Amino acid sequence: MTSQPFGRFTFVLHSHLPYVLSHGNWPHGMVWLNEAAAETYIPLWRVLENLRREGRRAAVTIGFSPVLVEQLRDSSFAAEFDDYLAQRQESAREDAAAFRVEDDQRKARVAEMWRTFYRGIADDFNGPLARDIVGGFKRLQDEGVIEIITCGATHGYLPLLATDEAVNAQIELAVASYRRHFGRDPNGIWLPECAYRPGYRWKSPVDPDDPGFDRAGIEEIVQRHGLRYFVVDTHLLRGGKAVGAYLDRFEGLKRLWDQSSEDVRGRRYEEKSERSPYRLYWLDRTVGEDKPDPVAILTRDSRTSLQVWSGEYGYPGDGNYLDFHKKHYPGGHRYWCVTRATADLGEKEEYVPENVEGRIRENADHFYSLLRDTLSSVEIDPGERFVVCPFDTELFGHWWFEGPRWIENVLAQVARSREVGGAHGSDLVETAEDAPVVQIPEGSWGEGGFHYIWFNEQTEWTWPLIHAAEKEMTRLARKHANASGKLNELLQQLARELLLLEASDWQFLISTFAAADYAELRFNLHNNDFRFIRSLIDKQAAGEPIDDDAWRKYERIRERDSLFPDLDISMWA
Repeated sequence: MTSQPFGRFTFVLHSHLPYVLSHGNWPHGMVWLNEAAAETYIPLWRVLENLRREGRRAAVTIGFSPVLVEQLRDSSFAAEFDDYLAQRQESAREDAAAFRVEDDQRKARVAEMWRTFYRGIADDFNGPLARDIVGGFKRLQDEGVIEIITCGATHGYLPLLATDEAVNAQIELAVASYRRHFGRDPNGIWLPECAYRPGYRWKSPVDPDDPGFDRAGIEEIVQRHGLRYFVVDTHLLRGGKAVGAYLDRFEGLKRLWDQSSEDVRGRRYEEKSERSPYRLYWLDRTVGEDKPDPVAILTRDSRTSLQVWSGEYGYPGDGNYLDFHKKHYPGGHRYWCVTRATADLGEKEEYVPENVEGRIRENADHFYSLLRDTLSSVEIDPGERFVVCPFDTELFGHWWFEGPRWIENVLAQVARSREVGGAHGSDLVETAEDAPVVQIPEGSWGEGGFHYIWFNEQTEWTWPLIHAAEKEMTRLARKHANASGKLNELLQQLARELLLLEASDWQFLISTFAAADYAELRFNLHNNDFRFIRSLIDKQAAGEPIDDDAWRKYERIRERDSLFPDLDISMWA
């Protein structure tokens, strides 16, 4: 046994879904929220609750985007979720009966597994969770089991927003929403898509004639609101051009790269192999009476993360695990296993639940050994070295059905270990006072390492509309700084439509073809509603009459998009 751990470890889990309440159900819309709650959030809560009951602290730093929290705590969600869980149980019952008629006892047993699974989720939701998933995680944080961090209010892609006011609003509103739901200030933030931009003279990539202006770095705005750290991908810490061939394929992206790298060329983009992802770095340590606490970065460890993310090498690709893609209709339950990474749907073999428990333990043992070996080989003081493994929370349970049980096995080993210490993000910041100060380049964790997934040939058309709306919001927020009554209400709804318009989900869904039609529909809807409400503001401010049809349309928008009751338009001013 070692007298001191080799280092510390934390999962950083990022939970996010776009705003889907009152915006469709299936195949796109509310079903996304119901699936994530049933397959990921509640199973993960159960894992963490088990550790709490054992008196153990979990090595989990979990983020919930404010827009997700708003939905999970909306009264309409609970009623919809009840119906969803009842439907899933009933479809599993029908499947089991049909399989028994066909004398397919193996599939009938899996159908009963699904029925039991959703009945258990319903019992947890209506029992110990008291129909409040967010409240369940809040109690875990209040008791010190986990740490919860925030995210951009609606997951806006911060480096490409046109104004510092727009970036500020995404972060300031996130902190205000966190405070309302969790009863404290957040210490950390997950930058949407792990996308970062330093300060430099920024020009719009969709307006070649833009003269540009000096932008604040993302970290400056994060720092302004008392946030202490965020997570970056490895290539941002170590430098190098990770964008590959994308610059040659899209002129707008090349313009953005050229202006960011020209301003800092020779300082930030050379390879810096001496920088280690296994320690903390400060982005700024300037001190002064008017200077808030500095901001730190935690860096993704690519070695351990690959074991989970990789479709070819990662644990979820184990042939025994439940296959995500092949579904039985009409119920939509899954009865087949991965089989092989290269197997098409017709080659999938039947799922055997009894075959996975040993694989879960073996994969967890392997991951723990990898953590231990990685930490023991790093030439950094043990008190400062750590491994950070960031993932989308929805990977566990939704995409990888056995994922929550794998996490439980890993967390239990870490909780008992004398070699690998469990930590939260804030723990790593609080014990790294003398860490080095660095500068990092612009980029994200998306394919190519830069902005390509969100800014490309298929999505370029969205950005002039977003930028025009952002500039208009700032103009109106300043012009009507003292607005009250109906005018202030209109301005608040205008801001909500802007926030929904800014969501990075629309460009992602378009670029990946995951739900391109839905994303384009939603983007255009919020853009058109922004313009409509702006016309009402102009009339209301001028004292001009507004007809009843226009008010009825406005009230429908307001009822549909009712998130962030604490929104203050001064955030844009």
